[in-house]
Amino acid sequence: MEDSLKQRAIAFYRTAFEGDPRSAVDRYVGDRYIQHNPAVADGKEGFIAYFERMQREYPVKSINFLRAVEEGDLVALHTLQVWPANDRYVTMDFFRFDEQGKIVEHWDAIQGVPDEMEHDNGMS
Repeated sequence: MEDSLKQRAIAFYRTAFEGDPRSAVDRYVGDRYIQHNPAVADGKEGFIAYFERMQREYPVKSINFLRAVEEGDLVALHTLQVWPANDRYVTMDFFRFDEQGKIVEHWDAIQGVPDEMEHDNGMS
């Protein structure tokens, strides 16, 4: 198993994003999965159904993990996602882990990357 909660969160997210959410849940999720994203149904099956649909509808996409921060039982991931038509999104995902090192809760915020910005700093 991965050494840190950060590594587990990244492996979980990558596995689901790349098309195998059931394996991600089986390996990395605890007895209960609390979802706070309003577009995804609560629980393990809601998560699996959402990512299976994303894989069917958008099989070509990529994710780059920019930052991972671990504090206690929480992990924050900062990602850059590229979807069809070069639609780009920056996400901030937060995962809470249980005592066994399994994910039990998730929050996120997603923002589209605009073509023009008021600065040259980028979003990543």
